[in-house]
Amino acid sequence: MTISILKPGILTTVQDGGRKNYLAQAVPISGAMDNLSARIANIALGNEEDSATIEFTYAAAAFKAETDLVIAYAGDGAMLVADGVQIPSERPVFIPAGTLIKLTNNPEGATTYFAIAGGFEVPDVLKSKSTYLLGGFGGLEGRCLKIGDRLSGGENLSSLSQKIIASIKGPKISWPAWFIPRSSLLPSDKKTMRVFPAGEFTWFSPDSIINFLSKDFFVGINSNRMGIQISGDKISKRKQDELLSTAVCPGTIQVTGNGEMILLMADCQTTGGYPRIGQVTAVDLSLCAQLKPNDTICFTEISFDEAEMLYIQQEKILQKIKLAVKNKFLS
Repeated sequence: MTISILKPGILTTVQDGGRKNYLAQAVPISGAMDNLSARIANIALGNEEDSATIEFTYAAAAFKAETDLVIAYAGDGAMLVADGVQIPSERPVFIPAGTLIKLTNNPEGATTYFAIAGGFEVPDVLKSKSTYLLGGFGGLEGRCLKIGDRLSGGENLSSLSQKIIASIKGPKISWPAWFIPRSSLLPSDKKTMRVFPAGEFTWFSPDSIINFLSKDFFVGINSNRMGIQISGDKISKRKQDELLSTAVCPGTIQVTGNGEMILLMADCQTTGGYPRIGQVTAVDLSLCAQLKPNDTICFTEISFDEAEMLYIQQEKILQKIKLAVKNKFLS
């Protein structure tokens, strides 16, 4: 299965589940910003959950199916239109060779994940296919996709993927009635992020803590895969201690010297010198990945144990969905 890029969009990269085992060597995790959406697209195709996908940031992209494709996409950043036909998300779709596929704007979010049966094939770097732009490695030559790029995959299909393909393959664009309800795995309030106190939480003034957990903030324009700029009331420290570099990870909220917050994301560094006020729960990072400049964001406190339980619950639901897809075709 092969596609060729006709219009790359604003920020389009190859991403998988990320590099999770190299933090001690100062290598960022990278991977899909909205890991939940990428996993759902892969599960719908019978792929391994961390197979390589294409991450589109916003819309305004187009590509051509050079061969027959079986695809799935998920995420709120765009909608897919193939030869004028709007393609539903969160399910497998057969696309005949020669089809022109466009991404059109979806005002609900920022990122979209496009997967093919079997996953996209690019060289592994440190056991991952994810693009790390700042380091210039992974993905396709360590860069964003550009006009004329060709990406292929689907050479090593699982038995489940083969069954899914056989169920929808035909002479024209087609898809099944079933789909994976991504919305059922997300809270109804997509602007409130659940956080638990981070290492330097007590360094900040009582008024700043109250504001942090009660007021609305806004996504700044200087946001990217490394972090989301959060604008609004300044956060002030009650003690002027200096922090030596300490561990950070996606979801860590740092407070800069001028009192602004940065919510670290997939390509963030592994250590940082700014004090940490909070840590966004892992399950809410998918919501953070869909935020756009000027969107409202607010925070509510939960405990670490509650955050852990939310993660366990989401994983259990995902595994049930994965089993349901498998049983539909292999039982």
